[in-house]
Amino acid sequence: MARIGMEHKRTWFVRLAEWGSRRKYGEVLDPGKAALHNRRVLTTMLMMEGSAARWNTLDPGLKALAVMVTSARIGCTWCMDFGYWEFHHQGVDQAKLREVPGWRDSDVYSDLERAVMDYAEAMTATPPEVTDEQVERLRADLTDEQLVELTAIVSLENYRSRTNAALGLTSQGFKEYCELRPVR
Repeated sequence: MARIGMEHKRTWFVRLAEWGSRRKYGEVLDPGKAALHNRRVLTTMLMMEGSAARWNTLDPGLKALAVMVTSARIGCTWCMDFGYWEFHHQGVDQAKLREVPGWRDSDVYSDLERAVMDYAEAMTATPPEVTDEQVERLRADLTDEQLVELTAIVSLENYRSRTNAALGLTSQGFKEYCELRPVR
């Protein structure tokens, strides 16, 4: 259960934010509802997410696995649920998405995918546990530009997952309706 109220006065800003979320995702996202308590925070979050959505040097499948492993490591059920839905609609292999929580014991991943997930987990540890060897392994297959994007997406997902988990946001049921929700 959320640790913060999810109801708001029906101001023009609240109505606009809710309309935008419904238009894009089919419903109002709980992180947005929580952030509506602080308009500047919400505005910054939206600008950051809009900018990050344009990062495009890293393979979308690798990006998805890095995000999902980070969410799983932190324990953000909202992020796992939404991530599954979002990446499903981006065409990421569903078997790979389903196997994320037990990725180390799964045989569905390539060596590069395993290296990306290992790096994401190491970045997410507190304090970070990234080694020179992990970075060198990634540099064998990724450009510096891709490595920077990978690092930034894991950092961004740490921000999302830690915020959502701290506010008590849990699954909104996106994964259960992958084929039913609109994607725009």
